[in-house]
Amino acid sequence: MILKLENIYKSYSKKPVLKEVSLQLEAGTLTGIVGENGSGKSTLMRIIAGDISANRGKVHKNGKTGYCPQEAILFPEITVQEHFRYFSAAYNIEAEVLNVRVEELLDHFNYRKYYNTRVNNLSGGTRQKLNLSIALLHEPELLILDEPYNGFDWDTYLKFWDYTKDLKEKGCSILVVSHLINEKKKFDRIYKLENGTLK
Repeated sequence: MILKLENIYKSYSKKPVLKEVSLQLEAGTLTGIVGENGSGKSTLMRIIAGDISANRGKVHKNGKTGYCPQEAILFPEITVQEHFRYFSAAYNIEAEVLNVRVEELLDHFNYRKYYNTRVNNLSGGTRQKLNLSIALLHEPELLILDEPYNGFDWDTYLKFWDYTKDLKEKGCSILVVSHLINEKKKFDRIYKLENGTLK
């Protein structure tokens, strides 16, 4: 078991957003959660990632977590290279390992030419590539993706699914949250979040 949610409840101003949500993810699986805007998807993701707390319920996680939020948390005045260095320090990644990981991610998602470019000069799609790469940098056992392919061109979209296949084979558990899932056959299980309840 990589992730287990037990009866997660969250409310804002006494209005319930999540109602007793329970979920369990195993290693090497790809799980989807779909729901309309305002259904509580991002709230659930932030609780799993540890960004916010539930009012009640428990979150159990095993292993390292990678979180790719819908809104990229990047620093506009520093370069792609400096982002990798910054987050490698946060993840405590050794220099030799970092170099290998960065080379792999730049090549796979095809944005090596922007390595020394400041974020404020990148397109939205390239920012999302960097956002995803940061989540993958420390080789997490649990990868949480909130609307991960927004802004991707077709080639990057295909590369994204290639990468998820490789991650599954390595035992990573991947959770994709989106308002729309087209590639249903790629998923081991898909849930719908509706009225604060997971079905």
